[in-house]
Amino acid sequence: MTQIRGPISKFTPGRRLLAAAAITVATALALTACGTEENDGGQQTGSAGSSTASQQPSPEQSATQALFDRFEKACPEAGVNSRRPTGAGKPDTADPETIAPGETPPADPIEPAFPTGPEAELDDRDWCVSAHHEQRVIAALQKVADPTPTKVRKTLNALGYTDERIHHLKQDGKKTRFHLDLREGGGRLCESGLAAGAVSDVVPCVAVAEGPFEVASEVRP
Repeated sequence: MTQIRGPISKFTPGRRLLAAAAITVATALALTACGTEENDGGQQTGSAGSSTASQQPSPEQSATQALFDRFEKACPEAGVNSRRPTGAGKPDTADPETIAPGETPPADPIEPAFPTGPEAELDDRDWCVSAHHEQRVIAALQKVADPTPTKVRKTLNALGYTDERIHHLKQDGKKTRFHLDLREGGGRLCESGLAAGAVSDVVPCVAVAEGPFEVASEVRP
């Protein structure tokens, strides 16, 4: 490399212009490099690209959503709850309750009990969607020998339920209990499951409407 001899004040005007241009180019290259990083595979990615990629659903999440959409299309519209009695809270005058001989009749009219839990909170669409999920999950769990939490999670993942949907995996003797979060579009549907080989069971439950998954009411299998 040629050594520069003499102070910069002795440079000709043309050389000073070339030196200034070189410094400008080097500065621009350095600033461009600051906004770029390499991932483990050596591919350069900018911060904006990383943000966009993080918002894209994973293949597993897309598969789960497709499963949910298929079940919902096979079920009735939301909002109808035929399991809730239409005359709840009113005495049934058409068919009065029979009083046994010698029994004192009650002073107040007998009113039918208002349903609680899943019967009251879940509509016909929820029950229909739940039945589709239950059928496939039970069939898969019945084939799992020694159903440990690890095996149950792996089985549920294979069915399309991501880890974000699986909660409260817990060993219970030789069985494993768990919950599935099936909330979609403001719904509250969840499943309470028991992995126990041939006697595995899954029943619907009700989750809180918003926020982290939490069971509000259930009928344990």
